Amino acid sequence: MNRITGGVTAAKGFQAAAAAAGIKYKDRTDMAMIVSEVPAVCAGTFTQNVVKAAPVKWDMKLVDREECAKAVVINAGIANACTGAEGMKYCRKTAETVEQELGIPANQVLVASTGVIGMQLPMEKLAAGIKTLVSGLGGAIENGHQAACAIMTTDTKSKEAAVTFEVEGKTVTVGGMCKGSGMIHPNMCTMLGFVTTDLAISKELLAEALQEDVKETYNMISVDGDTSTNDTVLLLANGMAGNPKITEKDENYQKFVQALNVVNTTLAKKMAGDGEGATALFETKVVHARTKEDARLLAKAVICSSLTKAAIFGHDANWGRILCALGYSGADFDPEKIELFFQSKSGRIQIYKEGTAADYSEEQATKILSEEEVTVIVDMKMGEEEAAAWGCDLTYDYVRINADYRS
Repeated sequence: MNRITGGVTAAKGFQAAAAAAGIKYKDRTDMAMIVSEVPAVCAGTFTQNVVKAAPVKWDMKLVDREECAKAVVINAGIANACTGAEGMKYCRKTAETVEQELGIPANQVLVASTGVIGMQLPMEKLAAGIKTLVSGLGGAIENGHQAACAIMTTDTKSKEAAVTFEVEGKTVTVGGMCKGSGMIHPNMCTMLGFVTTDLAISKELLAEALQEDVKETYNMISVDGDTSTNDTVLLLANGMAGNPKITEKDENYQKFVQALNVVNTTLAKKMAGDGEGATALFETKVVHARTKEDARLLAKAVICSSLTKAAIFGHDANWGRILCALGYSGADFDPEKIELFFQSKSGRIQIYKEGTAADYSEEQATKILSEEEVTVIVDMKMGEEEAAAWGCDLTYDYVRINADYRS
């Protein structure tokens, strides 16, 4: 497997574009489009929040009922959530506008929105934006990058990833883009994510691969504990790599699963590291846990702890907060047996063992915690299972950004 430059246009047969429609932002692009040259089998995972945005409801139906999709239209600034029947009507109008402009059937057009909840979309601006998108479609890496920039809200950087691997002598590519910075707490996945591949694969296996992978990737990140109304991950596979179609869980399927995991893990970590106001990516690795579920519970509890996140921001080796979070995770363990470590590019230090503080240097711990990527390692000493979770530090700027979000 090789990591390559690119995102949603890295795979064969996918084009993208960005447009400035003025939906909410006045000085930047705020719409994006992804188009497959041929129908692509589609899969999706969606928010488990009971309050679901109109685009989520639209996409859930299409992914469930239709074998293929050819286009995705995304807007930033207004979430089209809590907008009633009118919000659903705008989803249909969006798809019908794409049908008019590109000849793609409306039931093969997926939609996604992100931004402020409760506002209606300005449909005339959205329709004009679609026309601009159509005229700008292209398959270059730069087209994909522009699309990734257009879907940002409070994100400070675009988020893309791509890899290639071989299937029966054919080069297959998986590429993706996502957005997410605030209202990030997984309950399926938590943000907008779009992954494309030129692999030939059945819809059933495509869906299973995505559903399983989000458990280890997007479901293992958190910024602020809030699960969005709009969370969506869409995966499109158009078969243009020319490989024999994957219809069973053989070696080729496992290669795809690994490639998908690399792309999704990369995107998930980029979101966690770009949390609103964040200064550091905060990772927790749990090793030697009794079960996989315990490992996930423990890792997530630590990166979700507001007190621990604040300590990371302050470069404070306050291991008591970590132990506390592990204790309320729901996993059963003996706190007298576990060991805790801090690690970054500045080194590794043990901070807790045998039920009490280890003999460590506070100065060295502070140096380790002052890096842009910080890891807590939790050795449970109970089994062979492990898991990782990703979050960020909690800073003054998080409150500032969210206090002013609608202004």
